[in-house]
Amino acid sequence: MTGGNKVLEKKWLVFYTKSRAEKKTLEYLLKFGFEAWLPLYKVLRQWSDRKKKLEVPLFNSYIFVKDIEANIPEIVKVPGISWNIRHNGKPAVLQNNEYQMIQRFIASGLTIEIGSVEDLERGDKVEIMDGPLKGAVGFLSGAYNDQKFTVEVETIDQVLKVNIDKTLLKKI
Repeated sequence: MTGGNKVLEKKWLVFYTKSRAEKKTLEYLLKFGFEAWLPLYKVLRQWSDRKKKLEVPLFNSYIFVKDIEANIPEIVKVPGISWNIRHNGKPAVLQNNEYQMIQRFIASGLTIEIGSVEDLERGDKVEIMDGPLKGAVGFLSGAYNDQKFTVEVETIDQVLKVNIDKTLLKKI
């Protein structure tokens, strides 16, 4: 692909959905022929009479559509889509390395908490040296405990936080 065709390259564009409508919005996107991704993870919910495992969105009200920027106006017309997320005045794009990192976090089965970038007290920049998240780079967050590892997905202003043994981390 030449530099001039770069605009036609499909990217993981980021969209905001109506509240609690992520799964239904995914169904509509797929029904209309879009390549869409809604990262889900399992969580154990406790009720007074029972416990139940549920699959819930990793990022509330966020959904990703792999398409070209020129199709954003059509994507926004899909029921459930509220608007296209923008980053630095341009459509937000989930980079391939961020996509792969999120896939690895979900596949790891580790307990995941979500927070926005603004909620962090930034600490040392570290890299995970071993295990399913090997190579992931992020920050230690003093706001939780010495073993809390956070990874910023900057283009969508979201953060993944996971408990990990600090012996697996290397300061960079």
